[in-house]
Amino acid sequence: MNFGLEIEVASAAAKRAGEVALSYQASGVTAETKSDDSPVTAADRECERVIASMLQEKFPEDGILGEEGARKEAKSSRRWIIDPIDGTRDFLRGNPPWGVLIGLEDGGEVVAGVVHLPVLRWTSWASRGDGAFRNGTRLQVSDVTSIETAVFSLNGMNRMREMVFGDRLLEWTSRFWSVRSMGGTPDAMMLAAGQLEVWIEPRVAAWDLAAPQVVLEEAGAVFFDLSGKRTIYGGSAAACVPALEQELRAFLGAVSPDATAHSH
Repeated sequence: MNFGLEIEVASAAAKRAGEVALSYQASGVTAETKSDDSPVTAADRECERVIASMLQEKFPEDGILGEEGARKEAKSSRRWIIDPIDGTRDFLRGNPPWGVLIGLEDGGEVVAGVVHLPVLRWTSWASRGDGAFRNGTRLQVSDVTSIETAVFSLNGMNRMREMVFGDRLLEWTSRFWSVRSMGGTPDAMMLAAGQLEVWIEPRVAAWDLAAPQVVLEEAGAVFFDLSGKRTIYGGSAAACVPALEQELRAFLGAVSPDATAHSH
């Protein structure tokens, strides 16, 4: 199935939301703290409203799930999953790695997505079977096959103590060629573009993952949560180049669902 129109509309909505966010940023933004301790601003809510109205206008039958409360039951099998400002902490501090994420789910599977990072000027998109792109250039994961020549990215260093692998992390990371931590989504997009090889995101929601998942997989990456399941609803995420999948699963203790099936 072709998702050209969906990608076009979602890209326009993401870019419009990015402009709205930048104008809020220019005039000064303050944040409130949500129940999960994450910050939210008036810009988040306005961007979500802009995106939801643009999507509803073109796809009135589709449902909507937004981080800041936009909800609409679907009349079709499809639902748009929106994070209007992913990386609000960076947005508040004027750091570049924040973005707008819009994913389209059909029957529980993310089939298309747009990741727009306004300050970095990266707009990535993908749809099932049609590949992944950034600013018009096809994305493809790297052909690195060993940890010693790989770049590793971990988001949420400040939560290392609560990670099940926290006590083993330092030793594992020391084997990599390089380690980076730039804020989650930008790192995922760098993995899709062949700029790094392993990415771990220990605490995350479905709206953070819907759009990145399809971009990563269409670029050739392997994607799963920290328990090893291929889902955006597990509250965590990991992705890597295929050559390092077993190594990453072994480190996380995340057995592949296929492997468990074979072992019985």
